[in-house]
Amino acid sequence: MSKRALITGITGQDGSYLAELLLEQGYDVVGMVRRSSTVNFERITHLMDDVEFAAGDLLDQMSMVDVLQKHRPEEVYNLAAQSFVQTS
Repeated sequence: MSKRALITGITGQDGSYLAELLLEQGYDVVGMVRRSSTVNFERITHLMDDVEFAAGDLLDQMSMVDVLQKHRPEEVYNLAAQSFVQTS
């Protein structure tokens, strides 16, 4: 049975590279994405068929609990960041 990894920030540069690496190593990859309509999947279009996506919000504890309980990852990689400079 393959390991399952959850990646927050999968649509970013580091998250997309990590997803590629983990898929090459035989992992099941779950990518957590924001629930907004502004999510940009450009960096991971080539991975869309191989990654399972979960909508979630790092600022919402219950959202995180739901994602973790549903997908039960053995490994979690938190690569999410606030991309709007004035907010961060």
